[in-house]
Amino acid sequence: MARNQEKSQSTLNRFLSENKPKGQTLRRPYLASECKDLTHADKWRHQILREIGRKVLEIQNEGLDEHRLRDLNDEINKLIREKRHWEKRIIELGGLNYTCNSAKMTDLEGNIVDVPNPGGRGPGYRYFGAAKKLPGVKELFDKPTESRKRRTRCEIYKRIDDSYYGYRDDDDGILEKLEEQCCERYWPKGHAWRYC
Repeated sequence: MARNQEKSQSTLNRFLSENKPKGQTLRRPYLASECKDLTHADKWRHQILREIGRKVLEIQNEGLDEHRLRDLNDEINKLIREKRHWEKRIIELGGLNYTCNSAKMTDLEGNIVDVPNPGGRGPGYRYFGAAKKLPGVKELFDKPTESRKRRTRCEIYKRIDDSYYGYRDDDDGILEKLEEQCCERYWPKGHAWRYC
């Protein structure tokens, strides 16, 4: 085997070390506000999207234990928050607005669920893949069956008053002024249009 000194002198390593861009870090900055270049910000956002995709693919495995599923779900939510920070930074730098088309949360059957904060785990916390079937999480997606009591005819009529039939429309005087303006267009002045 070759020694480390010999490996470092190989053509590929010399080429990479000589052509490395000056001042560019290979690691993603901790804060999105540290990035000053739009192309780099877009690159880091795409890198986060790839990481999210990899982890979502991994969390689909129902054979993973409960702790690993919870950890993966937490990591995915953390990456989603980080992606939002990069999207805000891209907008600040004058790039495209990626925040318009956000995905909807779905239940186990694929139906869209209107649960902005299930489980009280912070704003926008979501569950992915097999994490939706974890104990304690499954109950969040189960919709309670609402048995709506039918209203009787008497209860419906209790809510109906004069304003429902339009008898109180003339009380404020606005309708009378509008009628005068409308009728002045069609009838000459001095015509007794109110009595027609």
